Amino acid sequence: MEVAPALGCTEPVAIALGAAAAASLIKDTVTRIDVAVDPNIYKNGLAVSIPGTDGLCGLDTAAAIGAVAGNPNLRLEVLDPVDENAVTAAQQLIRDGSVNVHLLQDRQGLYIHTTVTNGHDRAESIIQDSHDNIVALRLNDRDLVDHPLLRVEDGPGGHTRSDVEAWLQTQSLKDLLAMVDDLDDDDFAFLQEGVEQNMRLAEYGLKFGPGLNVGMTLERLVRQRLLCKDMIMAARILASAAADARMAGIKLPAMSSAGSGNHGLTAILPIRAVKDYVECEEKVFLEAIALSHILTAYVKTHTGRLSAVCGCSIAAGAGATAGVTYLLGGHLKHIAGAITNLTEDLAGVICDGAKAGCSLKLATAAGAAVQAALFALQGVNVLATDGIIGHSPEQTMQNIGTLSTQGMMETDRTILKIMLEKKFQHV
Repeated sequence: MEVAPALGCTEPVAIALGAAAAASLIKDTVTRIDVAVDPNIYKNGLAVSIPGTDGLCGLDTAAAIGAVAGNPNLRLEVLDPVDENAVTAAQQLIRDGSVNVHLLQDRQGLYIHTTVTNGHDRAESIIQDSHDNIVALRLNDRDLVDHPLLRVEDGPGGHTRSDVEAWLQTQSLKDLLAMVDDLDDDDFAFLQEGVEQNMRLAEYGLKFGPGLNVGMTLERLVRQRLLCKDMIMAARILASAAADARMAGIKLPAMSSAGSGNHGLTAILPIRAVKDYVECEEKVFLEAIALSHILTAYVKTHTGRLSAVCGCSIAAGAGATAGVTYLLGGHLKHIAGAITNLTEDLAGVICDGAKAGCSLKLATAAGAAVQAALFALQGVNVLATDGIIGHSPEQTMQNIGTLSTQGMMETDRTILKIMLEKKFQHV
């Protein structure tokens, strides 16, 4: 399910990881970095702040900092060692024109190819399919096939990630719900750790108001009695405050879901917000979190790792609404209805890259997730005759996948074109 701590937005972090992995293969200081990435990595890494840099952003910055100070053994927390000296050295590399980022316009799927040199040695890394999946390392054109940084994408029983995703796609909602019965004490402890990590981001956002300051603003409007705080608003406040902190590059890890930190915030925090409004056992609460992660992963197998559709809305949102429904005592029929309601509500939300404004989308997704659950529990369910809604939640998710991977490919290219034109206008 790819639930793991991630420090910073996972697209620039993946670029930093690739650079750090390549740089670790040569002994002397890196003097040149070349990075080639797919369009979605480019889109999502363009405008989001990088942890430990006091608000700096950019794919070139991520690569330079990763090469200078990143620890590739930390995977998605590769930037944890970054300090002021590292930022200064990285900025000097960029000023010298030694960092180049290339957009592979026709490349599909997550892909990052990084080449570093110190003038004598040349090292390369390739990350593919997922943000920390290092599939190749080369030193002076020699493949390092047994290097410990090379990730073997094995799942349960030694199966590859592709095998696990293919299997997951065949499961029914009933099968997915049954998975929460297999959780053990270690699973519950890990799930609790994820809640605590994401709550720390939310608490930071509410205390200091970083980024776009959506969470703190919503809370202020509640205190001024311009808005009312119910479980929907509480979910919006927590999710957006955490996104404010994370998108501002605050150096606190998020527990990710399906390979995305913002997915993790959306999958966990609405359920945590609703918990304060109901009587429930801690075990049931953590089972709801687990169900949210499972559904998020399930939807992502259909939509793809990165796409033109906002995964926080349609994937993690589906996970969150399933978890909220479970927490409120809903059964299989209610959970199915909640997922359908959420899909009808948020299917049109686009992904236009990672940036401060994502906190607005997380606020929307979190609130819609709770609302969809409440509607389903009251018997309000979108009909299968409506638009892309299927006759089952499974078919609905398949339709979302078709929309994402086929119908919105041109949309994705157009989004990136607009972003690039805007960037070059300000150069």
